[in-house]
Amino acid sequence: MAKEIDYNNLRPTDWLPTSVKEMKAMGWDYVDVVLFSGDAYVDHPSFAAAVIGRSLQAAGFRVAIVPQPNWQDDLRDFRKFGRPRLFFGISAGAMDSMVNHYTASRRRRSDDAYTPGGRHGARPDYPTIVYSKILRELYPDAPIVAGGIEASLRRFSHYDYWEDRLRPSIIADAPVDMILYGMGEKTIIELARRLDAGERISDITDMRQSVLLRPLAEMPTDSDENNIVLAGYETCLADKRSQSTNFKHIEQQSNRLDGGVTIWQATGDRAVKANPMYPAMTQGEIDASFDLPYTRLPHPRYRGKAIPAYEMIRHSVNMHRGCFGGCAFCTISAHQGKFIASRSKESIMREARQVTRMPDFKGYISDLGGPSANMYGMGGRDKEQCARCLRPSCLHPSPCRNLNTDHGPLLDIYRSVDALPGVKKSFIGSGVRYDLSMHVTGNAEIDRTNRRYNEELIRNHVSGRLKVAPEHTSDAVLSVMRKPSFGLFKEFKTLFDRVNTQSGMRQQLIPYFISSHPGCTEEAMAELAAETKSLDFHLEQVQDFTPTPMTVATEIYYTGIHPYTGKEVFCPTDADEKKRQRKFFFWYDPEYRREITAELRRMGRTDLIARLFGDRPPHRCEAPSQHKTGARNPRPTQKAVQKPAQTSGRKPNSGPRKGRKT
Repeated sequence: MAKEIDYNNLRPTDWLPTSVKEMKAMGWDYVDVVLFSGDAYVDHPSFAAAVIGRSLQAAGFRVAIVPQPNWQDDLRDFRKFGRPRLFFGISAGAMDSMVNHYTASRRRRSDDAYTPGGRHGARPDYPTIVYSKILRELYPDAPIVAGGIEASLRRFSHYDYWEDRLRPSIIADAPVDMILYGMGEKTIIELARRLDAGERISDITDMRQSVLLRPLAEMPTDSDENNIVLAGYETCLADKRSQSTNFKHIEQQSNRLDGGVTIWQATGDRAVKANPMYPAMTQGEIDASFDLPYTRLPHPRYRGKAIPAYEMIRHSVNMHRGCFGGCAFCTISAHQGKFIASRSKESIMREARQVTRMPDFKGYISDLGGPSANMYGMGGRDKEQCARCLRPSCLHPSPCRNLNTDHGPLLDIYRSVDALPGVKKSFIGSGVRYDLSMHVTGNAEIDRTNRRYNEELIRNHVSGRLKVAPEHTSDAVLSVMRKPSFGLFKEFKTLFDRVNTQSGMRQQLIPYFISSHPGCTEEAMAELAAETKSLDFHLEQVQDFTPTPMTVATEIYYTGIHPYTGKEVFCPTDADEKKRQRKFFFWYDPEYRREITAELRRMGRTDLIARLFGDRPPHRCEAPSQHKTGARNPRPTQKAVQKPAQTSGRKPNSGPRKGRKT
C-alpha cells in the first residue's frame, strides 16, 4: 500500500510546470525547453526528467515537462505548450520501452513501475520514435533532441530481441535532429546555451556525447587516430560477423577515460556520427546535480496514486554513478561509463538529512547505494594507465592491479549516516560486488578495512536479506558473463553465515541467477540446480536472459560470435530449450520432477537425479506459485531464498532491481 504523501508545505510552483496553468503560476508566458517523458514526473534525483529539467533550470532556462503524453487522442499534450523557444527534448523513460513492456518470453507485462498505480499502457512501444514523429509533424522546423536509455543504447545498429531483427541506429527511424547519449546534464546545458547564443542546431556537429545523421560524404573512408569507421548497417545485415566486430569498438570507446574518438557508421545514404563521451563527472559536477532543489516527491497531479519505482527509492540515497564491473548482460557502463563519479560526503549527508525530514520517515534509510553498491570512491591509482586502458571490466578476469579497492570511505559514510539524529539504521539495497570487497590486494591495511566492511555490512546494514549476484555456478558460463568463479560466492556465504551466527541473526542471502545466457547449456543448468540445492537455496522469481541493446551478451546471442575472441559461442535461442533450462531453477516443485528426471536421463546425468531428489519426495518453497503465475516485476529480477533455521515467512522484495540497467 502506498504511503500518503504530505504536500501541505509545498506549492505547485515547487515543481517544474506540467500544464499551461502551472507555467503561468511561475510568471512565464513561454518556455525555452519542453521535455517529453515516457515516465511519470517524480521530482527526485533518481528520475531523469527531473534531473535534466532541474539542470536546465539552474542554468537559467525555463523548462516544462510533459510526462506520459497521450499519443492516441487529438494530441493536445503535444500542443499545449506550443513551440518552445529553444527545443523539444524526448526520452522514453528510465528503461528501454521494450524491456519495460515485455518479458523474456515476449509476453506483454501487466504493469509499469514508472506509471501511477503501476498500470500498463501509458506509453507506446518505442516512445522515442512515436513522440518525435508527432512533434515533427506538428512543428516541422522545431529542433527535436532525444536522450535517455532507449535512445542512448540504440545509437548504432543493434539487435532488437522483440522484433527479432537488426535495426539501424534509432536516429535513422526517429526524425530528431540529435541524440544526446549517456548521462545528460552537461550535454543538455551546452546545447541550450549554444542555441540560446544563436547557433542553428544543424550547425552543432562537434558537441561531445551527441549523435547526428550526416551526409555520407563527411564520413572518413578509413579509421584513423581520431575516428573509427564501423561496418555499415547494410553490411551488418548481410554479415553478422561485421556486427560483432563493430560492438568491440563501441564498447571500448564507451569505456575510455578521456571519452574516446568519433565513431561513424554508414546507414543508407547517410552516416551516423557519434561524438566522443565526456569524461566522468568531477565530484563538484555530480554534487551540483544532486544538490538541485528537488522536492523528492511525485508531482501533485498523482495525488493518491502510488508510483512503484518511487516507493522503492523514496528513502534511499544514491552515492555515485558508473560501474567498472563490465558484466556481459548489463548496460550500465554503456550509458554511465565504467569510471566512477562519486559525490562528496557532504553532499550525501545533505541528502540523508533531507530524507530524515520527510514526514513519513520512520528512521530507516532503505539504501545507501549506486549501480553497484560498493564502488563508491574507487578508481585507478595511476590515471595514465587508465587513459591507455581498453578493458571493458576492471574486475574480470581478475581485479586490475591498478584499481584502488579501499572500502574505508564507504564505511565512513555508513557510520556518519547512522549517527544522524532520527536515523535508526541504514540499509544497502543495491547489489553488492563481493568479488570487489573480498579481493585480497596485498596491502595489509586495505585488506583489513575490506574485511571490516564485509562484516559491518552483514551485521549492520542488511534488511533481513542481502542481494548479491553470482548469476551462475558454471565457471564456463561465468566466464562469458564476465563474473567471478562461483567458489568466491561460497566463500562469501561462509562469511555471511559466520557473522550471522556470531551476531545471533537469521538473515538471508539472496543470490541472483540467470538462465539461458550465451554459453549456458541444459547440463550447466542441471548442475546449477544441484549446486544451489546443496547450499539449501530454493530459487524464486528467476530471470531468463533477456537480450537488450548494447551488451556483449546480446551481440553473442544475435551473432553467435564473441566480439573479443571471434569464436563461436553456444546460445540457447529456441523457446522450448529456454523453458527447459528455466525449469531447473524449480527442481523442488513436484510438477517439474518428472520432466527434469527425463531430461537428466537423456543427458546421461543420472548422478544429478540422485543429488536433486535422492529417496525423499521434493518439497515446495515458501511461495511456489510465483514462477507459475507469471508474476512480473517492474524490472526483470531474479531472486533466491536461502532457507534459514526457522523461516521468516516473508516473501522476497518484488520491487525493481536497483542498479541493474537492462
